[in-house]
Amino acid sequence: MTRPADPADDLPVSFAPLRDQLLAAAGAFADDARPLGAILGGLVDDVERAFREPLEIFPVCHHSPSSALHMARRLAARPPRTIFLECCEDLRPVIEGLRDCRAPVALQAFASSSEHFPAAWAPLSLVCPLTEFSAEYQAIAYALENPGTDLVFVDRSADHVFQWMPQESDALEKAVPDEPGSDDEEAGMHGSAVGVEIGSLAPTFDVFRRVLLKNARVQHFSEWYDQYVEEAVVDAGYPAYRQVLFLIGSLFRRLGTTDRDRRSDELRERHMWTRIKQDLRASSVDPRDALYVCGAAHAASRVAEFGLATDAVWDVPPSTPTTWLYGLLPSSYSAICHQFGHPRGAVTLAEARWRKSLARHSLKPFALKPTEKKRARKDGDAAAPEAVPEPEAPAKPKRKVKAVAAAAPPPLETGAAPGRLLDYLQGPPAQVESDEEELLKNCVRIVELARKDGYLASTADGIATYQTAVLLANLRNRRHPTPYDFRDAAITCLEKDVVPGKRDVGRLCDILLGGDRVGRIGFESLPPLARDVYDRLAPLPIALESRTIQRALLDFRKSPELLPCSDLLWKLLYLMPPGVVRPIMGQRLLGHVPRQESWDLAIGKNQGQVIQLGYEGVTVEHVLERRLKKAAFGPDANAVDALRAAEDGLLFLKSDRLVEELGDRAVDLLVKEPDARQAREIHARIARLVHYYRTTAAGLPAWLRRFVTTGYSHYATMLPNAFADRGVQPGDLAAMLQFIFTLESLALSLGCERSQLVIAVRQAGPVTADPPKLALLWAAECVLRLRDVASLRARFDALTENELTLPALPEYLEGLLLALVFTPLVGGLTVELLSKAFERLPDRLLMPWMPKLLRMLRPHADAALPVLVKEAAAVFPSGLDALAAWTPPWNRNRSEAEKPDFEVASPAPARAASGPAERAAAALLAAHPATTDALATAMGLSTTWSEAEPTPASHSASPPNPPEVEAARALLRAFPATSRAVGSLLG
Repeated sequence: MTRPADPADDLPVSFAPLRDQLLAAAGAFADDARPLGAILGGLVDDVERAFREPLEIFPVCHHSPSSALHMARRLAARPPRTIFLECCEDLRPVIEGLRDCRAPVALQAFASSSEHFPAAWAPLSLVCPLTEFSAEYQAIAYALENPGTDLVFVDRSADHVFQWMPQESDALEKAVPDEPGSDDEEAGMHGSAVGVEIGSLAPTFDVFRRVLLKNARVQHFSEWYDQYVEEAVVDAGYPAYRQVLFLIGSLFRRLGTTDRDRRSDELRERHMWTRIKQDLRASSVDPRDALYVCGAAHAASRVAEFGLATDAVWDVPPSTPTTWLYGLLPSSYSAICHQFGHPRGAVTLAEARWRKSLARHSLKPFALKPTEKKRARKDGDAAAPEAVPEPEAPAKPKRKVKAVAAAAPPPLETGAAPGRLLDYLQGPPAQVESDEEELLKNCVRIVELARKDGYLASTADGIATYQTAVLLANLRNRRHPTPYDFRDAAITCLEKDVVPGKRDVGRLCDILLGGDRVGRIGFESLPPLARDVYDRLAPLPIALESRTIQRALLDFRKSPELLPCSDLLWKLLYLMPPGVVRPIMGQRLLGHVPRQESWDLAIGKNQGQVIQLGYEGVTVEHVLERRLKKAAFGPDANAVDALRAAEDGLLFLKSDRLVEELGDRAVDLLVKEPDARQAREIHARIARLVHYYRTTAAGLPAWLRRFVTTGYSHYATMLPNAFADRGVQPGDLAAMLQFIFTLESLALSLGCERSQLVIAVRQAGPVTADPPKLALLWAAECVLRLRDVASLRARFDALTENELTLPALPEYLEGLLLALVFTPLVGGLTVELLSKAFERLPDRLLMPWMPKLLRMLRPHADAALPVLVKEAAAVFPSGLDALAAWTPPWNRNRSEAEKPDFEVASPAPARAASGPAERAAAALLAAHPATTDALATAMGLSTTWSEAEPTPASHSASPPNPPEVEAARALLRAFPATSRAVGSLLG
């Protein structure tokens, strides 16, 4: 390709008149003109240096409509062979997927972890947003649609972006914007990513920025740029546009940039000019046939590598071995504003100016033609995701250009014309004519929107908005109101003290002027995981691409084919942030078979979250397995983490291999547990797993049997130290005992020895001093038959009768309540102690420790209250009529103080059974004495079994019943519920 000769290329360029006038102005405004003259002269030198460069430099401002407009006209008038673009060089392959996307989108580089950067930075994420009305997007669209033009990204890589940041833990947090407000959900679409702005042109020196905005009577830099640069160059010639941008870039670089930012810019410029020279040498392209698109501030660079007149190149530092992944991420106008600190609505206003400029100049922008591949939908006739429509081709095209001017564009002014810049500085620029009709229409529509959102707006407010907009324009030296003036006027006239609806007036103005456009990534440009998610959820009767929340109703009895969709939704719920998928009805439990479920899905609205998940693996199952292993095998993992991962692996993946691996890890970590703080959760999870596996045909797996036996031995070994250590909480100690006693039968069947537990409990007795732990120890001894309930009753009776020891009673009761989680034997004793306290203690003793007692009982309401209520129901009468004659069991036979209530002093002689039923009952009790012994222990009685067999009734008459038998009958008649329960068990 040969560039057509331009007669203006060889014209001499002289900026001397401009330099002379600026120096004269410096002398007129300052007593010592040398410093100011040096600054102004330096600005002219920068403009002249950039303008004389053989490689045509195209200065841009990010998301500037005038830059995009001049780029479209420049490419249509004189197509280049190579376009060098200021963008991260490793993002170049990603742009091929832009064909299936709807702007705005963001090019993204992502690394889940890296050993070469601070650990607090992980994961590393970088985004580069693109909009249709940006010069860089126009260049990309043109290059992709014209194979004869090469597109080269020359900026530093994503890895260098993080390399050149201060390597401190909080450096990345400072580079990432704060979380957006809850009223603007779309502003956080980029997440915690570092933003790279192509053509960034904004002063970073705060003092310079404040002076600039104050003298211009504006609030934001975007408004200043719109008034003093955008309006001046949008309709100007190409040379004037370049010179003005060169001048603005030099001004900001010299006066408006901090030293730190300037050093970072110099590194980028050295990198970009090095890549440009390397590419030109490799491709043998004439520099006059190339175009260098960069930010206006970089065009005024003073680095040694600047320009093709020198062969100096930079030794680019190597990248770290970090593994980077690349893709496309949906963006939005509000996300771009939030990422780069623009005022809300600035990008929306820029799009409005872009559309008006295109209509005024009868131009159509360059656009990307969608790929021919279209995703097959479940209905078979839906089109691919919406893309930018292909514009009509111009008449008699000589090149394959997808969008050029509708009519033949005017000849592009390429000659050197320093007078253009002089005219710009000497007088006010030619401004766009005021659109009176549009302003009136906006004033009417904003009142309508305000009414719909609950504001008390009227026609008078619309008139006031119009007049205020005109007034603000006059105060700001404008010939007609701009959208910024209209927005400020609407807020002034319509905003109240309290916002009645969800949106304030500023937000309503943004909606009126164009709204917050949200991009979308096409199916073919999605990562494999995201495409797999869309394909697997296709059977659902909803539109997954919709940006509204979709309600999916799943009836598995009628549509069993939806069960795989349910499995995937539960996995997505586990992996993704809240709000992407949300179950309304249904649950996921071990062994549970679902029948119906209901889900709220916002996958289309949170497409970026699905894409981010795609960076972690190829499928959802792959990502889930990696996360489970990371949780179990992490450096800070404990037994609970590994056990939770094993349970989740069984619940979501149903992989015996994975569960076995995670379970073995949990066993290894259990042995390393230094204390019992995790014992409660460990017991809860292991109990669920034991109950689940008992319902399966295979039974308990090997790792679970190992966990039970290891846990039994481990906690039994820790008991003496746990009872003695005051740092161990009673609740943690109770959780250890709960694990031991509730799983004891299983542990003993798997080979554990109870003698280890008995020895540990005996060792704990002499070293235990805290009242709650003493109560736990006594309860454990009762379970092991090392102590009976009668001795405990006597000990607590002595405690309540002594006023000095009475304040410790609530602490003992706390221990008894904690003991209810592993044994119900102390339930009746607890009820008895509380009843005695309220019955016998005087108010002067009872009232002081009543608040402490209530505070102690409250945390145990869920676990202990049901047991206590059940025990109380068995002791107290069921009706008020029986309360008057009722005597508590612990008060009966009080006259026999030294004699137990029911004591079998010696073995009683055998008694002949009165009938077959009694003989059968006696034989059953003799065959299974454990039940009778437990009941007797619970009632504080001693038992002695007779060796004599019952005599048949036919051999002799029944002798009179001994006293103990009559007493037993009286006891059963007093408590008939026990007899009925035993009878129901025996049939």
